[in-house]
Amino acid sequence: MRRTPIVLALFGALAVTGCSSGGQTAQSAPPASSAAPQAGGARFAVITHGAPGDSFWDVVKNGAEAAGKQYGVSVTYQGDGDPAKQSQLIDQAVAEKVDGIVVSMANPDALKEAIGKAVTAKIPVVTINSGAGSSKAFGALTHVGQSEDVAGRGAGEQLKAAGVTKLLCVIHEAGNVGLDQRCKGAEETLGGTVERLQVDVSNLADVTSKVTAKLQSDQQVNGVLSLNPAVAIAARDAIKDSGSQAKLATFDLSADVVDAIKADEVLFAVDQQQYLQGYLPITFLNLYKANLNTVGGGLPVNTGPGFVTKDNAEQVARLAEAGTR
Repeated sequence: MRRTPIVLALFGALAVTGCSSGGQTAQSAPPASSAAPQAGGARFAVITHGAPGDSFWDVVKNGAEAAGKQYGVSVTYQGDGDPAKQSQLIDQAVAEKVDGIVVSMANPDALKEAIGKAVTAKIPVVTINSGAGSSKAFGALTHVGQSEDVAGRGAGEQLKAAGVTKLLCVIHEAGNVGLDQRCKGAEETLGGTVERLQVDVSNLADVTSKVTAKLQSDQQVNGVLSLNPAVAIAARDAIKDSGSQAKLATFDLSADVVDAIKADEVLFAVDQQQYLQGYLPITFLNLYKANLNTVGGGLPVNTGPGFVTKDNAEQVARLAEAGTR
């Protein structure tokens, strides 16, 4: 769910010429500036709940760093799946008096106090990925991400069309409100049964084992929905190991997921275009600091959902190799 956005303020020079009553040619109007507002020298901190080395969050990081390079601002990226540690990283950024903070809110309540300190210190905050419902209440400028329940409903519709009647929804992070919204959305449109399975994304071998055991013990399960690309590959292996004919779909992309789609091992991936979740917040913070611009009008800026299927997987694969999908 993209092409890399370029946010520019383009004002063409307006050349106005004419003859005065004295026959003299009037001077052309001076051209307006064609340069985009720049917050040169600014320091922005990106703090997410993504574990180091997670392929999804690597793309978010790439987007943020690309925007920082474009606008001539400093961007640091840190991630920690522990809400308490993520809060400490936010506190550290506030203490360092950064010029803006980008933060994902998988567990909004745990981050409320830390984000409140940033807002009180007049440090602009943009939230991303998860926690859209709390973003405005916490004082953030805007939220950048996808509507998780809408994306879940879209996934449920596609799985229903593929003949899935009993779905296993694999949740890989305990307490992540966005993941539960995805499962609920799928449940609304599937028209069948949705059962949740809790796993740990940091132990993919155990993910494969747990999904295999579930498929072997309940052969009525004919669909699996993973909510993470690494979990999708583990679930693919589980389907093979169990001898199940369950159809597999996933949220989010990686090069391995795209290859699996091309190989007919995954039906589709719900793509929230996470590159934009890194790129756009840095763009917005740059514009806010340099030009006091705000975006969204109190509503989230949606980066998805879109769907990657076998029809467009080859094109997306080339972009994934470049680290932007």
